[in-house]
Amino acid sequence: MKHPFEYEIIYSRRRTAAIQVTSDGKVLVRAPFRCPRSFIDSFLLQKEDWVLKHLEQAEKNRGKCPDPERPPLSEAERARYIKIARDIFTRKTEYYARLMGVTYGRISIREQKTRWGSCSSKGNLNFNWRLILAPEEVLDYVVVHELAHRREMNHSKAFYAVVESMLPDYRRAQKWLRDNGQSLWYAV
Repeated sequence: MKHPFEYEIIYSRRRTAAIQVTSDGKVLVRAPFRCPRSFIDSFLLQKEDWVLKHLEQAEKNRGKCPDPERPPLSEAERARYIKIARDIFTRKTEYYARLMGVTYGRISIREQKTRWGSCSSKGNLNFNWRLILAPEEVLDYVVVHELAHRREMNHSKAFYAVVESMLPDYRRAQKWLRDNGQSLWYAV
């Protein structure tokens, strides 16, 4: 089956199929090992509008190159942002972990192009420092999202029920990140 875009399939031990459009306009289909090609084709067909919309957004964002007047961040500036982010995420994580009754390991602050946060099976948390440029509710959402993985190491209904019990309006923050997350790369 021919689709109006190229895509790459990445097979792994996951249980469900998912589509990702990267900031540089690549379409990745993440699928369980043994997932039939016919399923992937019909899944892509079903999500075609969504993919095209995100490809268009990626193209627009590529046009919004960083301001040529603004030099790239120096190491000292980046270190300062990382320190601020560490303070903010440490406070927020302590606060929400207490409310949620979960524990966690180390907190690392990174600058990853493809993710805002992650939680390892040992409970170590990673947060992208650029999130400190987003609205407060978005930071809260990412912290709660990662801590919810301490209860549910997946993105099931049960997982989102944990998130919703803390942040009933979490979908707004989720949408903000989907629609505006890319702009955080050009904010400083």
